[in-house]
Amino acid sequence: MARYTGPSCKKCRKLDTKLFLKGTKCYTSCVMEHRAAKQTRPGGPRPFRGKQSDYALHLAEKQRARHMIAMTEQPFRNMFARAEKMPGQTGEAFLRLLETRLDNIVRRIGFAVSLKTSRQLVRHGHIKVNDRRVSIPSYQLKPGDKVMIVGDIAQSVAVKQGIEETEKRSLRPSFIEYDAAGKSGKLVRWPDRGEMSFPVKEQLIVEYYSK
Repeated sequence: MARYTGPSCKKCRKLDTKLFLKGTKCYTSCVMEHRAAKQTRPGGPRPFRGKQSDYALHLAEKQRARHMIAMTEQPFRNMFARAEKMPGQTGEAFLRLLETRLDNIVRRIGFAVSLKTSRQLVRHGHIKVNDRRVSIPSYQLKPGDKVMIVGDIAQSVAVKQGIEETEKRSLRPSFIEYDAAGKSGKLVRWPDRGEMSFPVKEQLIVEYYSK
């Protein structure tokens, strides 16, 4: 599957949004914050463009959510199609599916400081779901599922840093029950909209795919 391998900060600057793609660096040395006073964009100091079209606004919002979860377009679109068939509001159902992907839950438990690191943990077989190893980052969790980190990797610097940062900044949401002794987390319920880690206007995404 194709994946983006270029500079992470370039995505944030292009969309004028902090996507938190680099973990702790996004809090301590964010390029967006450094350039805010200069009002510049990628490529040097240039004036901001005029008013965006409706299509551009809808596309940008969709791209923000897609880059935050680091998905390519087709899987992202397929997940939206799945959300359309679910009861309730399509936009919220869609974000709920994104939020409860295994790689994102591993990050939100605190085992990784970024989605990229959590995805590596899953792909390398360091994560168990309900006592069974799962190496698929897109694996969909449901309430009651228990996620555990296994092996010596639990004592690694990266994992310890992730747990420390999560607790230091109070980033672990209430829909996850964390067991420090067992190095595990449990999805106790579906997340509410305000608890999700996607600061986007989901209605614009719904309208984008409805055109």
